[in-house]
Amino acid sequence: LYTDLDEKKCKTIDKNEDEAWIVQECPGIGGYKLEVVEGDIRQTINVISPANKKSELNLWRVVSPAFSFVGKKAEWRIKTVEGKPRPFALIVRYDASENPEDANKTTSYLTVTKIDGDSACVTDVVRPIRNANVKARELADSSASRPCRTAR
Repeated sequence: LYTDLDEKKCKTIDKNEDEAWIVQECPGIGGYKLEVVEGDIRQTINVISPANKKSELNLWRVVSPAFSFVGKKAEWRIKTVEGKPRPFALIVRYDASENPEDANKTTSYLTVTKIDGDSACVTDVVRPIRNANVKARELADSSASRPCRTAR
């Protein structure tokens, strides 16, 4: 299942034009929501649990501090519990402008986040490789047993 992260599909819940940051809330799956946070030409995601607990993924620290943006869709890995979808992992594309010689050249990562009830954290970052989506899904499906990544 997917969540559209396009700013036209999400709702602005907070912003400060003077400091150039914005927070948008996007609908999720199984009572979860996603916040797309942008500041200083960098984006990250927060996962909001059904109990309204916020897990900050800090993609700008965990993946890359470069200018960045998240992809247009988030992929939820789910299991069905009592006939309802329950997310256990999330995959989000994260594009970072890491080449100081050419700001238009980006590295496109896939981030894997495990979701465990009220908490979520990034466990893996898949660099651009052949079959990156397949690799990210494999890592997501085993994310429950993987440790959280810390800032680079």
